[in-house]
Amino acid sequence: MDKRKPRIEKIDGAMLRRMIICGSNRLMAHMGRINALNVFPVPDGDTGTNMSFTALAAAREVEKLDTTDICQVAKAAASGALRGGRGNSGVIFSQFFRGFSRGLEGMEAAGTQEIAEALNQANKVAYKAVMRPQEGTMLTVWRHMAEVSTNIAYSTNDLSLFMKEIMAEGYDALKRTPDMLPVLKQAGVVDSGGEGIMVFFEGMALGVRSRNPQIVAEGSNEVEEGPDFSALAAINPDDITFGYCTEFFINVKGFSEKAEGEFKVYMDTIGDSIAVVSDDEIVKVHVHTDHPGAVMEEAMKIGPLSHIKIDNMRFQHHGAVSFLDAKENVDLFAPSATNERRELGVIAISSGKGFKEIFAEIGVDYIIEGGQTMNPSAEEIAKGAALLNADNVIILPNNKNIILAAQQAAELCENSNVAVVESKTLPQGIAAMFNYLPDNGFETNLEEMRAALSDVTTGQITVAVRDTELDGKHVKEGDFIGILEGKIICAHKQLEPAAAELADAMMAGGYDMFTIYTGTDAEFAQTAHIEAHLADNYPGCEVTTAVGGQVVYNYIFSAE
Repeated sequence: MDKRKPRIEKIDGAMLRRMIICGSNRLMAHMGRINALNVFPVPDGDTGTNMSFTALAAAREVEKLDTTDICQVAKAAASGALRGGRGNSGVIFSQFFRGFSRGLEGMEAAGTQEIAEALNQANKVAYKAVMRPQEGTMLTVWRHMAEVSTNIAYSTNDLSLFMKEIMAEGYDALKRTPDMLPVLKQAGVVDSGGEGIMVFFEGMALGVRSRNPQIVAEGSNEVEEGPDFSALAAINPDDITFGYCTEFFINVKGFSEKAEGEFKVYMDTIGDSIAVVSDDEIVKVHVHTDHPGAVMEEAMKIGPLSHIKIDNMRFQHHGAVSFLDAKENVDLFAPSATNERRELGVIAISSGKGFKEIFAEIGVDYIIEGGQTMNPSAEEIAKGAALLNADNVIILPNNKNIILAAQQAAELCENSNVAVVESKTLPQGIAAMFNYLPDNGFETNLEEMRAALSDVTTGQITVAVRDTELDGKHVKEGDFIGILEGKIICAHKQLEPAAAELADAMMAGGYDMFTIYTGTDAEFAQTAHIEAHLADNYPGCEVTTAVGGQVVYNYIFSAE
């Protein structure tokens, strides 16, 4: 009797559900190993964390479904990943889900050829989402698998064999990432995002053969369901310019960027508080106007309307936006919170009690706890923007690994015009806020705050967690390393010489203001030594010391 498992030629929704859950569980199990592939020997590797919780958000969405339609499962996964995307790696990962879903649109099940097409569609969407794609990253690993999948699909319809062969190409591409990206070769590691992709695919391959019900593994942090963006925020009737809050759906597939832009330009001529958010099948429209009929007539040129809601804001108030309780690991600090609808507000992502207090003092309206090792998701940032209750919102990510999630959060916000000032460090965020004047309006503040980013240089002192050779520097585990604008410039056995060398490199720019932000591991004697070095060598420079309270980095330096 032949006891071999039957050949699998089609994936339906139930199987894809199992595959995604298995992939998520495997990522969660290997999170620490992926984090350890960080290029820098700094204890802030979070690629594994970001990818794991992005996949977890997708898995928890598909776990709710009871359908055999593959397109519905893929769409739910894409929605979960989009809202749960954390950090650069998580946001890019979410775009794979998004493109994969588009490739399976309208299907109940898919064979190897359809899956290959979906993989290639995912590759296109992910590359498009990155402004300057770099080879030797997770994009490269996925691209190689997607490209080879087309040929494999025409040579076999056995899904197990199909998965095995495209994964072999993925492993080969992953091994070659150090040859494509010199910084990986210097550090002696493969790309952590590419490793994450392969771990996820390993789990998915297990899901192809599994016949057992799959349960989503819980992580140390919860990824909660998305907020309900359908309700409108409170309106202050004294500030109303246009009287009718108008909302509706346009039922149209493939709403192009050009069509969206033209429609927004039209609405801007007869209203404000404009929000247009679309997915593959529907467009959500929100506008304040005195002519709701004209808006809807213009919208009907695009497609049929549904869920129409018009309220006279001069006669009544809307209830506040309804949200789920904030996550325990997200601190929404609102020093100037108000129930009144405001014209403009600022959100900052910040870590450390001291930095949070500084941002509050200089005018930030909401602060979300986050930074190295704890990147907030796009959904968490979007929730903060909605809670701010403002027509226009500016987001300061204050970390290069949070910028993409912040930009994705801006797309999720329906009731506010949201923009990101691309601050890569906490000192850059502070510099931007010193150029923020609420009365100057949204666009002017964006221009001034972005211009301020180039006026500040950031340095960091931390402890190496492993041996490496990077940027021409030999680093041993336990060394104190100085990082200037993301590049290691020195490594010493003691903190004081590392701090002095870093400070000297920063002051080569001729700055006249220098700020020392102390972290949780900073010591009084070390801080005094740094202050004395600056005073002795740069007498014309104004030196200030402030409590930052950050983890990971003993000190953060700012020169302006």
